[in-house]
Amino acid sequence: QVHLVESGGGLAQAGGSLRLSCAPSGSIFSLNGMGWYRQAPGKQRELVAAFTTGGIANYADFVKGRFTISKDNAKRMVYLQMNSLKPEDTAVYYCKGRFYGIDYWGQGTQVTVSS
Repeated sequence: QVHLVESGGGLAQAGGSLRLSCAPSGSIFSLNGMGWYRQAPGKQRELVAAFTTGGIANYADFVKGRFTISKDNAKRMVYLQMNSLKPEDTAVYYCKGRFYGIDYWGQGTQVTVSS
């Protein structure tokens, strides 16, 4: 069984920064393929940034140049550094990983950006 636990959400002003962390637990062999999604009220969940299975970082166009996904294999952590935040970045952010053919999601962490 795999569990993903996010942390680091909160309130930020427009133009500010936040860093989200995701800690997977359980028997996993690689952090590749993990990523971050978000869901705003009344909207569908959408991809923000993710690593391919080969470890390449991909980003949604709306965060390119502002957000950075990274991972620390030794600590088994995945991060999302969010800079130049905008009010439209307000959403619940979820960490996701696919292990053994199953998609696992964290519980989500709220990010609120005030104008």
